[in-house]
Amino acid sequence: MRAAVLEAFGAPMPVRELDLRDLFAHEVLVRTVAAPFCSTDWLGWRAMRGRTPPVVLGHTALGVVERCGSPGGTRGYGVGDLVVVAGTPQCDECFYCGIGRPDQCALLFESPEPVIAADHTGRPVRAAGGVGAYAELIVADRRQVWRVDSSLPAAQLSLLGCGITTGHGAIVNVARVRPGESVAVVGLGHLGLWCVQAARVAGAGRIIGVDPVPGRRATAAALGATDVVDPAVHDPVEQVRCLSEGRGADVVVEAAGPELAVQQAVAMSRRAGTVVLTGVQWTEGRISLPQNALAIHGRRILSCQNGQSVMSRDLRRCTDLLESGEYDARPIVTAEYTLDRIDEALYAAGEFRDLSGVVTDFRSTSVR
Repeated sequence: MRAAVLEAFGAPMPVRELDLRDLFAHEVLVRTVAAPFCSTDWLGWRAMRGRTPPVVLGHTALGVVERCGSPGGTRGYGVGDLVVVAGTPQCDECFYCGIGRPDQCALLFESPEPVIAADHTGRPVRAAGGVGAYAELIVADRRQVWRVDSSLPAAQLSLLGCGITTGHGAIVNVARVRPGESVAVVGLGHLGLWCVQAARVAGAGRIIGVDPVPGRRATAAALGATDVVDPAVHDPVEQVRCLSEGRGADVVVEAAGPELAVQQAVAMSRRAGTVVLTGVQWTEGRISLPQNALAIHGRRILSCQNGQSVMSRDLRRCTDLLESGEYDARPIVTAEYTLDRIDEALYAAGEFRDLSGVVTDFRSTSVR
């Protein structure tokens, strides 16, 4: 198969011919139809997310099942079905799945990234997040593959395995936003914009989007933000407080990553408010926060890996919201690429020119 391979951090990713290994009984072979380029993959390319080259990046995709390692081991899908290969598996066997927290599934956090192929020199090539989406074919554990029934465009459906479910889950599963509450979203990339839409659908009374990029603020306003704030012009903490009766927002979702964004998110929440942290910039990153804000002022500081989604439940919910038009992916899919143009998608993501650039054409134009 052909795949874009990260061979050295910060260097172009050549499209290579790889020798795919045989399937194990618990695996599924999926032909990739669409794969979004996420900021997570930009960070992985920059050696900020603990990847080991050579590796195929891309941690979620939409595709069609080509083969199943064990015919009886799938979850309601078979050869020829359209599926989402999710960034977070749900094994239903580990401790965390057993307590209703598959966002912490042992398959993701306690297993090494699998070797899926060999390159022309015989070196083993791994799949980022157990997916490796920037490839013609994906070898995935059956426990992170989900059937999707929808006729929406592939580029839009490909966002279900990470961005949509994470943004939806941040508001619905983690913050549990109630009608009339004020919500501030720090960072209006693709994830922050899904949070804005989820807050609107949840009935938030005021939705404040914070981002220095004018186009992203404009998109947030079009998707439901009642107010937008430019942190480069005035102190964003003071701006959010002024827009929330001087107290601070009831719920603040941090969807940016840098330490400053986390600190500002905590500071712009009210006492006894809720702060949801979704961003991670460095694998070994550290955050310094004021002790009073955490210990005395009653705030809930909550983690948000994959929106604490349960894919067996939330994938259908999010698909329904897309199909009804309550969630709109059209402004978020800002470009489509061929696999041979993967480096263009990479730089467009890293330079904030794309919200979600999606690889939708895996046909060969050249092999480097």
